[in-house]
Amino acid sequence: MNTTVVKAYGSESPEADLKPLKINRREVTPTDVEIDILYCGVCHSDLHFAKNDWGMTQYPVVPGHEIVGKVTKIGQNVDNYKIGDLVAVGCLVDSCRTCNNCKNDLEQYCPEWVGTYGGFDKHLQTNTHGGYSETIVVDKDFVLKVPENLDLAGIAPVLCAGITTWSPLRHWNVGKDSKVAVVGLGGLGHMAIKLAHALGAHVTLFSRSTNKIEDAKSLGADQVVISTDDAQMQSVAGAFDVIIDTVPYVHDLNPYIGTLNTNGTLVVVGYLGPLDPMLVTVPMIMGRKSVAGSLIGGIAETQELLDFCGKHNITSDVEVINIQEINTAYERMLKSDVKYRFVIDMKSIKN
Repeated sequence: MNTTVVKAYGSESPEADLKPLKINRREVTPTDVEIDILYCGVCHSDLHFAKNDWGMTQYPVVPGHEIVGKVTKIGQNVDNYKIGDLVAVGCLVDSCRTCNNCKNDLEQYCPEWVGTYGGFDKHLQTNTHGGYSETIVVDKDFVLKVPENLDLAGIAPVLCAGITTWSPLRHWNVGKDSKVAVVGLGGLGHMAIKLAHALGAHVTLFSRSTNKIEDAKSLGADQVVISTDDAQMQSVAGAFDVIIDTVPYVHDLNPYIGTLNTNGTLVVVGYLGPLDPMLVTVPMIMGRKSVAGSLIGGIAETQELLDFCGKHNITSDVEVINIQEINTAYERMLKSDVKYRFVIDMKSIKN
């Protein structure tokens, strides 16, 4: 297959900083869309994957799965996009298309789903590379339409942080009069607040710090509960239908379970790994309360989210950087020193 060499930023080992690389992109097949990348969001998953924190990275790796760009070329069988269209690519670029999950628009749970980076490109027989690059070539079925009324940089994190919180909000039927709590105010948490508020829910932020109160309310939270204050926690006992837990590290879930109402669900979206301390099941059994997990959404659900954001003028709060600042951005991200998501202006890679 013919390929084109493009500029990218990536890592060649767990210990190495990201640096300029050259990668191959395939020429468009009949069903492909070629995209000139304008903006790419920076996700915690990018950092974890670059550092092989999950033990699955094959190098070199080019991260980035929050991609917004413009169509520059289409295959002969592409009829849903044209050159010049504003489009997006999220965390998925392929799946088996035939399993029950794929047939039900749940490609994110397909056993053979292909990640935008770190997956397997069946065309080139190599690893997929993500959005820290000049261009990307993606099958038309995994390309999304972008609302043109929104800030393009602010759209990028919607492709991961947004859909990661939207999917459980939709699955657990959050709407008018729902009582939703969000644990953690970061890239995921601030999107969860915005989206739950726009759906009509009464929204509460759980925070360990009082300095988040003003920010949370400006994002759409109705109240903030300090999770280290026993009296405040007791005041919301049995209060919530759904809790979206966005914290990206191991932490105690038990205090939050007591704030669920009967049939309530705490959904973990931020942390991958074993829990410590373990769950105490008594309040779960006594109130038919659940602890669940949720991944991103499928392609149809992600398009639904983008359309919703366009209608309600919702974007992520971002700090735009040049690609040459990515290693510093990773360091700052580990310190939660960003409100609330870094986004790379990809014209900087052409310099």
